[in-house]
Amino acid sequence: MTAVNDIVLIHYEDKPLVFARVEEILADHKPGWYHVRLLMLQVPVQLVTWILRDAYIEGEPFTMNGKRMHLERIQAPSPVEAETPPESPPRSEKKTTTAKVVNLADLKKK
Repeated sequence: MTAVNDIVLIHYEDKPLVFARVEEILADHKPGWYHVRLLMLQVPVQLVTWILRDAYIEGEPFTMNGKRMHLERIQAPSPVEAETPPESPPRSEKKTTTAKVVNLADLKKK
């Protein structure tokens, strides 16, 4: 469930457009509708308020000015996933080369 301080990716015409942080969700006078204040994470940052149904906040597609849109809540990767480097291909034992380290400071002196 999307809540305050969640990061969402806004899709416009089925293409990712911009990230936004949900700043506030307030009930509208119509049942099932909400005022959703979003901080658009772009340059320059911008605050917008959209009036959306609860289903739209949860990711169901909707239209705005005739254009297809939907919100996708973003889950941050766990710290373990973020720090784990991708596996490197196995090294062949037949290919052994020696590398020479060149000190750039020595090159400047010449």
